[in-house]
Amino acid sequence: MNIVESELQTATRLTHAGRKGKAHHGPVNPALVRASTILFPDVAALKNACGTRRAYGRHGNETTQALEQALCAAEGAAACMLTSSGLSAVTTTLLALLQPGDHLLMVDTVYDPTRDFCDGLLQRMNISTTYYDPLIGRDITALIQPNTRVVFVESPGSLTFEVQDIPAIAAQAHARGAVVVSDSTWATPIGWNSFELGIDVSIHAATKYIVGHSDALMGAILTTAALHDRIRSTYRQLGMSIGADDAALALRGLRTMAARLAVHRESAKVVALWLQQQPEVAEVLYPPLPGCAGHDLWKRDFKPDYACGLMGAVFHADISEQQVAALIDKTRLFGIGFSWGGFESLMLPTSPAAYRTVNADKWTAPMLRLHVGLEDVDDLLADLAHGFDALRKTVQVQHEPCLLKAVV
Repeated sequence: MNIVESELQTATRLTHAGRKGKAHHGPVNPALVRASTILFPDVAALKNACGTRRAYGRHGNETTQALEQALCAAEGAAACMLTSSGLSAVTTTLLALLQPGDHLLMVDTVYDPTRDFCDGLLQRMNISTTYYDPLIGRDITALIQPNTRVVFVESPGSLTFEVQDIPAIAAQAHARGAVVVSDSTWATPIGWNSFELGIDVSIHAATKYIVGHSDALMGAILTTAALHDRIRSTYRQLGMSIGADDAALALRGLRTMAARLAVHRESAKVVALWLQQQPEVAEVLYPPLPGCAGHDLWKRDFKPDYACGLMGAVFHADISEQQVAALIDKTRLFGIGFSWGGFESLMLPTSPAAYRTVNADKWTAPMLRLHVGLEDVDDLLADLAHGFDALRKTVQVQHEPCLLKAVV
């Protein structure tokens, strides 16, 4: 670009980053390059490319590199690595930063497949994990061991939306030689200044708001310069790669992400306020809303014009899971499915207590997770009213809970 990207507002950066600017004449979007084999004019050129990202299609091409550059510009990262899913971005990063004998501090509200990875492969590798209260703040220092190498944060947390004191946690971690890794999917690359808050590696399930159209799976690892080579080495050894078609879809989604999130944000606030007025709802879990848990930290750490469409609702204990299921089944616009971040509204029941080791007893009441999409908000409210009417007409039946693992 002919201008300094850091001087541009968010929406402008998303529109222009990863492009050549006015000096480029031709198609607006970078070419869709589908390639495995790269041909060279002679042996000397082949040898010069050996060991670089220009040697083979697995290491990327013009399409994937344009997306990497755009994501770096959006979040202020030094480097970006694209993976096949948000989970693979998490596992690649942890494998790069940990080795046998190391200790990991993992927030208890983490995305459940990440917990499975910690309790599975990492444990078999003799890497120990301690789960900590997301609201621990600077007191995390008491849990940091001499062999603690990574402190993992996720704010707001999966399903229960606790907002963590990232600067306080990062200060304690860095003082003891640990790095801070964040699952930043809720925040997106534009929701906060992650690296200024003390995060060293910011991970995204790009499947969500970055792609934005529920038609591609992808993860992104955004990192500081200091950690790039270390993570890139593991990334390369694991054979991580994405296809150019998926990169093109993500790049297309990124261009409109700020505009889409503005609609998600405004509609979500209306829905959250409506839910607060329903007598069956004990608590709405949406930190951007004043009065909700975590709002003060959200207001301090997130950008003032940012919020997304994902929230939770906790019902009173006398509401049965069958009633919640009736609510979900009777809505017509809220789809029933895992994931979120696309243009469509979604809803599903959640049971976070089954996947927690800290404060699980706080989350025993029936719960609901909603993603507020791009539909007209008045239509969504009417649909929710239809669902709550079904809840009120359903007779309670006691049964064993059906535990669903939610996708972040």
